[in-house]
Amino acid sequence: MHVDLDDLRLFVQVAEAGNLTAGARRAFLSPPAASARIRAIEAGLPQPLLVRGNRGVTLTDAGETLLRHARLILAQVAAMRDELTGEGEESGQLRVLANTTAVTEFMPEALSLFLATRPRVTVDLQERLTDDILRGVRDGAADLGVVSGELDWTGLDRAVFSTDRLVLATPVGHPLSGRGTVAFAETLGFAHIGLHEGSTLLAFLRGLMDRHGYDRALRVKVRSFEAMCRMVEGGVGIGVVPESAARRHAQTMRIALVALAEDWAIRDRCVVHRKGSALTRPARALIDQLMAMRAGGAGGGSAGNGGPAESGPAAEGALS
Repeated sequence: MHVDLDDLRLFVQVAEAGNLTAGARRAFLSPPAASARIRAIEAGLPQPLLVRGNRGVTLTDAGETLLRHARLILAQVAAMRDELTGEGEESGQLRVLANTTAVTEFMPEALSLFLATRPRVTVDLQERLTDDILRGVRDGAADLGVVSGELDWTGLDRAVFSTDRLVLATPVGHPLSGRGTVAFAETLGFAHIGLHEGSTLLAFLRGLMDRHGYDRALRVKVRSFEAMCRMVEGGVGIGVVPESAARRHAQTMRIALVALAEDWAIRDRCVVHRKGSALTRPARALIDQLMAMRAGGAGGGSAGNGGPAESGPAAEGALS
């Protein structure tokens, strides 16, 4: 098997695009040249790497194996280049997978600060379910992952940078709005507003107890926390929301925030990377940025144990 770094870069591009022509374009090659290079790699192997079809390409088991190793090799080369080039201007693309709360609540601020002084760095930020985030980081599909909660950290290193507290948002005057705390099971007697299919929070809440318990209460699914809080304000139902989002929307909406009694409602936010892998300078810098936001109190995190405060313009029965 004879393969060089350009071959590996081309294979990763084709595999991620799921299409030979699109992958060749990303690698700045013509489709025939790209096809010839991949067939040359396959010639040294006992089985093909790709199954070619009219709608694109899919990876064989050998292809999946090569993709995993290719990503790791290219990441190591990028890290080596960073170390050898010293303290010059950072450059390159950073691939980050994050859950719904991260993408909508604090990553915009983190990336704004991070990119402001790094004009040659680009970030590919994608929202994914937690299991997909961990798998993507382990397999080398992403440089970093941002997740919450107690998870299986096998094969990963993590750094905790803030706390993610989930609270219950209700309409003002709702039967649960005057409670100091409420058990999640008690909320299932009322209509719930949830996030869209594929969101991390929806998957998390479904996994807390018998799936049908939550799904029976779930009446409306929306695309954002703002839409969820609007629905709550309108009396459509109640919803479980990260405290950072709930507090922000409570400034302009008539909603009440109630603490959830369960321990799982308070979760560590972590940034993870593959254990033992060398990090590029941009990856290390983004981790440092997230940790600095924690130290500075930014990012919506909360390390205390006090309950959520109701802060709408017509708030009743504020909690402390």
